[in-house]
Amino acid sequence: MEIDYSNIKVIGFDADDTLWVNETYFRDAESQFAKLLNKFETENKIDQELFKMEIKNLPVYGYGVKGFVLSMVEMALELSNNTVSNETISKILEIGKSMINKPVELLDGVEDVLKQLSKKYKLIVATKGDLLDQERKLEKSGLLDYFHHIEVLSDKKEENYKKLLQHLDIKPEEFLMVGNSLKSDILPLVNLNAKAVHIPFHTTWIHEQVEENETNGKAYKTLESLLQLPKILQ
Repeated sequence: MEIDYSNIKVIGFDADDTLWVNETYFRDAESQFAKLLNKFETENKIDQELFKMEIKNLPVYGYGVKGFVLSMVEMALELSNNTVSNETISKILEIGKSMINKPVELLDGVEDVLKQLSKKYKLIVATKGDLLDQERKLEKSGLLDYFHHIEVLSDKKEENYKKLLQHLDIKPEEFLMVGNSLKSDILPLVNLNAKAVHIPFHTTWIHEQVEENETNGKAYKTLESLLQLPKILQ
């Protein structure tokens, strides 16, 4: 399916797992948590129950490390029938702090691509998660100067993007979103008649996965690397 990008004025980039590594750290943290609590349940079961807890808590805490840590604490209390030790709670908090203090590892070619595209397009970041954490990562990344606007969304549904486009004062057909999540970065934009480019990351949170039938007939392009993006926009 040929897609026309000639009207694009603004390109939005997801942050986590599009500009830099993120999900890998959550997988590692989940593994540490399961090992920490494995005297109460099997590690596989702990992993499944933690995911359920995270989803239950999303409307309360939102996305990001802080909500994840609170879900781990709540899960530890539930698994242990409120007998979990203070030492274990401290270790859970340390897992969270370690995640927040991770260095920002840029994905291949990110800065070169942003440098190239910023000469022709207005670039923005459109991400979800904890505001303070995302601002910290952007600061650490050294990429801030390439972006005209940073938007940390509470969620990435069609209504969230509608508000963003209104705020940017552009038409959907003038906007291109680039991200690793079909559910959050691609399908909502395609449904709004904006453009979207999917660049998969090697691991995807279960909550962000979609069924194959949800993508049928949808007009978007999938690339192996961000390095391929400038070429399709020529």
